[in-house]
Order: sequence, then C-alpha cells, then structure tokens
Amino acid sequence: MKTIQCAALVLVVGATTVQAQEYPAKTVRMIVPFAPGGATDVLARIVSQKLYERWGQIVIVDNRVGASGNIGAEYVAKSVAPDGYTLLVAGSPHAINMSLFNNLRYDLARDVAPITSIAAFPSLIAVHPSVPVKSVKDLIALARSRPGQINFGSAGNGSPNHLSMEMFKTMAKVDMTHIPYKGGSGQMVSDLLAGQVQLASMGLPPAMPYVKSGRLRVIAVTSAKRSPLLPQAPTVAETGLPGYEVNSWYGVFAPPALPKEIIAKINADIVTVLALADVKERLAGLGAEPQPMTPDDFGKFVRDDIAKWSKVVKESGAKID
Repeated sequence: MKTIQCAALVLVVGATTVQAQEYPAKTVRMIVPFAPGGATDVLARIVSQKLYERWGQIVIVDNRVGASGNIGAEYVAKSVAPDGYTLLVAGSPHAINMSLFNNLRYDLARDVAPITSIAAFPSLIAVHPSVPVKSVKDLIALARSRPGQINFGSAGNGSPNHLSMEMFKTMAKVDMTHIPYKGGSGQMVSDLLAGQVQLASMGLPPAMPYVKSGRLRVIAVTSAKRSPLLPQAPTVAETGLPGYEVNSWYGVFAPPALPKEIIAKINADIVTVLALADVKERLAGLGAEPQPMTPDDFGKFVRDDIAKWSKVVKESGAKID
C-alpha cells in the first residue's frame, strides 16, 4: 500500500512539474479591481506587456470594478480555477479593506496565494501656500495650537491617503478635521488649490505640476526614504515623526491552491521583468519603485500591512462611505 501511495505522489509531483515547465500554454488574465488609468491598472499593463514578450502568450488586463476593489478580489479568491491562467493585481487598498468592511467574503491573507509585490508609491503631504507651515514640525505645532481647526482632504473615508493622515494624527497626538470627497480626488484637489481645505496627502504624479508651479507646498514625503522625483523634500520620519512610513503598494496574487511550482515560475518571470531598465524607467516616472519579493516574503508583508492598517482603522474610527 505504501509503495502505491508513494508512486501516486511521484506521479502528481511529476505532472505538476511538467505543467509548470509548460506554463503558460494559453492566454492569461490579470484581474484589476479598479478602473482603467489608476495606479493598479497602470502597473498591471506595464507587467502584462512584458510578460507577453517573455511568454509569447497574450496577457489580458481585465478591469472588474466595484465595492472599493472587493468584487475583483473576491472573484479570484472564490470563483477561479487554481491553474495560473487568472491572476489578481491588488494592493494596500485591499489590506485596508480587511478591517474597513465588516462582511467581506474573502481574506487577502488567506484566500489568495501571494506571488510578488510589483511596486510601491510614496505620497506627499502638501499644504496650500496660505498655511503658515514649511515642515512636519511646523504642522504639528500649528495643529496643537488650533485643535480641530486644521482640515485635510481625501478621496473618501477609508482611502489610503485618508488613513495615512489618521496615522499622522495618532503619532503626532494632534486633532485635525477630515474632509472626505466622493468620486475620486479631483474635487478635493480643486478645493485644496483654492484653499478650501488646507492640506492633503496625495500621490506624487498628480501633485507634481502644482508643486512645480508653486500652487502647493510640499512639507514631506510619506516613505521611509526620499523620493527621486522630489529629492529636496524630506520624509515625515526625518522631520518630526520617527517611525512614520506609508507607501501604496501593489502586487500579484493567484487563486488559492495554485501549485507552488507555477507560483515560483510566475514570481521569477515578474521579478525578471521588474529588473528591466525600461520598466524601472517607467516606474520612476510614476514616482514608484520596483518591489520584488519571494512569495513567502510577500505573504508576510501582506499580513503585516493588514495588521498595521487594522490598528489605524480602529484608532481613527474610520467607516466606509
């Protein structure tokens, strides 16, 4: 009996290895749970094009939008065969969703298989020029002198840039008022430029034209190190809040139970793509840095990020719109 069991195991392992060697043998879909043109979509299209060149198989970006990214993520977690031909591109918004939504039908840490992170984007903290602050220390001092009177905008309750400012408030022990905007950040940016809101945490690319024209003043970037796009801007950590670090990250996941050999192949190919000079250049133009990881390291990174944002959501009392 043991001999038969061992032989069966060898056959299964052998078949999986052959399957991994032949992968992909047909079109691969990348599910993007957000609309075209956003950070998740742009990264997926950069990677999918390079994988097509490497694999010789079409890699389709499939935008499945809705419920703050949860519809696409749940689809991959619950409705897709674990054969490697449907993948998910998800990121920090999904890590936040784990504690922001009460009745999710998937778990990012358990119901999808991590493959690798793609890239991380820092944000910046920008103020209207009328606000009399030029540094994080200045902002903290002003907020302490005017509790509840300084307001900051975001693209909505529970958005990454909302919660990054909630983390700022908690660590700095200050009280500032959140002004959420629905339907994206367009109206928020307009009101910030008009001085209707006084500050905001924003992605670098959309903010850069206003920074260069002097219509916004940057006081810090949110990453652990300075951004090549804005090298003169210090980090929050080095100018007032040691230990503060916020990046928006995005990575590739697979349905649960995808064989490890296929996960390893996809990981190796994406890591190779992220090392290409033209890919690095495109990411740098977006203010992003490649962030390749092993599947195990990426899994731990995801779990840690979920725990981090769970604490912020709880402390801030943030609720989804």
